Amino acid sequence: MSNNAIDAKMLSKMFLSGARNLDAKKEWINELNVFPVPDGDTGTNMTMTIMSAAKEVQSLGDNKDMAAICKAISSGSLRGARGNSGVILSQLLRGFTKIIKTKEEIDVNVLADAFEKAVETAYKAVMKPKEGTILTVAKGASEKARELASEGCDDIENFCREVISYADEVLQKTPDMLPVLKQAGVVDSGGQGLVQVFKGALDGYLGKEIDMTITEEDVTPGARNEGRNKSQEKDIKFGYCTEFIVLLNKPLNVKQELDFKNFLESIGDSIVMVADDEICKVHVHSNDPGLAIQRALKYGQLSNMKIDNMWMEHREKLFHENKDGSWSEIKTEINGAAELTPTYSKDDNIPLGDKVSMEDEEEAVKEPPKEVGFVTVCAGSGLSEIFKGLGVDYVIEGGQTMNPSTADILDAVDKVNARTVIVLPNNKNIILAANQAAIMSQDSEEGKKIVVVPSKTVPQGITAIINYVPDVPISDNISAMTESLKSVSTGEVTYAVRDTVIDDVTIRQGDYMGIGDKGILGVGSDISDVTFDMLKEMMSDELELISLYYGEEVSEESANELRNRVHEAFPNCDVELQYGGQPIYYYIVSAE
Repeated sequence: MSNNAIDAKMLSKMFLSGARNLDAKKEWINELNVFPVPDGDTGTNMTMTIMSAAKEVQSLGDNKDMAAICKAISSGSLRGARGNSGVILSQLLRGFTKIIKTKEEIDVNVLADAFEKAVETAYKAVMKPKEGTILTVAKGASEKARELASEGCDDIENFCREVISYADEVLQKTPDMLPVLKQAGVVDSGGQGLVQVFKGALDGYLGKEIDMTITEEDVTPGARNEGRNKSQEKDIKFGYCTEFIVLLNKPLNVKQELDFKNFLESIGDSIVMVADDEICKVHVHSNDPGLAIQRALKYGQLSNMKIDNMWMEHREKLFHENKDGSWSEIKTEINGAAELTPTYSKDDNIPLGDKVSMEDEEEAVKEPPKEVGFVTVCAGSGLSEIFKGLGVDYVIEGGQTMNPSTADILDAVDKVNARTVIVLPNNKNIILAANQAAIMSQDSEEGKKIVVVPSKTVPQGITAIINYVPDVPISDNISAMTESLKSVSTGEVTYAVRDTVIDDVTIRQGDYMGIGDKGILGVGSDISDVTFDMLKEMMSDELELISLYYGEEVSEESANELRNRVHEAFPNCDVELQYGGQPIYYYIVSAE
């Protein structure tokens, strides 16, 4: 390969290298959050988004062309998109791959076109684009790319260095575009994440040694913190490793891909599924390979089939065969003593007591779909029960501490047996992912429609669903629910993870903060005092109802004391106290 073109193999290496560099810097990027809250998640969201795509690229193996890589990058990032920054990153990648997918090699002119398409696609995805963000950094990179191409630059390394340098220059100017960044003394976190992807991609091009392996831990939130020592796991839940390629009769649409993946997840684990227009590569651990094969035959013919018995492989590593044909464990340490324990019968390939009953797959008979169903997002057992009590069909565990991906939302909607599913994001950082799910669902064979009511907080979501009236036309209900969001003021109390100044308020690490719809409303060393001060800032004469939802770290006694204090201060308002059980946020408060 010359120094003025990028082939498919190099593109794959650059993309995986960019993903890895973002992953390595994600905690630093999280700390760039304007608000010094403990759930700053821009770096995490962007990393989970790009790692979802990286996993699909890696699963293609060595025999991959430009079109297959682009398909994996685009579809993987779209489904894995989390948070506003993740959704915007997925749209940048989607636009970029639209240009390069038909090329055998990529030169500087193609790169300039791809950058422009990336920016155009991302800006269209955001209803009200704001300058001083990741969009501005992407646009700056695109403008520099076009300038270099127009000047006749044809060296890929020089081109990349110049583009990255200018993108970094634009990033450093973001505090001048957004006063809140300047006051907090940080650059835009999403823009920083994008620059780190660029820098990692250049490292890949230059041949820097980087571990390109993408594991489930890189894609699944929380997987790295489970504290499990997998080398010590002796129980194999799913015994057959099955791999094959489906030669597709026709390209899978988004709904078909999701349905197939959901089915595989229902029969096993360790799922890897990547599809382009012609083939679909599948890897699954299950107890009945036939189920995966049967389902795959719906979509086309099979090739490159491989089934391994992991129970037998595990047994051969850890056990020896006795003269009578039974199997004994080679060595088991029990309080320091070595034992030889018969574990397998001579006729079995699986441990005694762990035999799996294989039953024929039966298709569940579904009831006729109802007209309207609901999916909502929240964190906390109490809040979840409140939503279910109001008629929500499916609650996605997430919110401030973990933004669900577009695929999570599509999966939840798929579980609701309704013609129209109303999604309540309950977080401004989830709305874009929900909207993306709604767009992707338009290919659904079932004709299921997703409508997003853009609730930015849990109290807004509760008010919205309370305003839903059965037997009223869906369009009227959506209008009423959306309008009701305007009547709710919300405040949340958490703690600061660093020193900063916001809205001319000095905040020290460890302080409790009350954050309202328009910024910091209270700071101090006492949770109840901060919550009360925040509520006072939220109140006005026309408000009639105050709701307090206390979190998992607040005692019921303390919560009742605060409720009584609020009731005395605002005697003309109804004051409701409910257990939310939410993490990180001691209180969520609403006034309406």
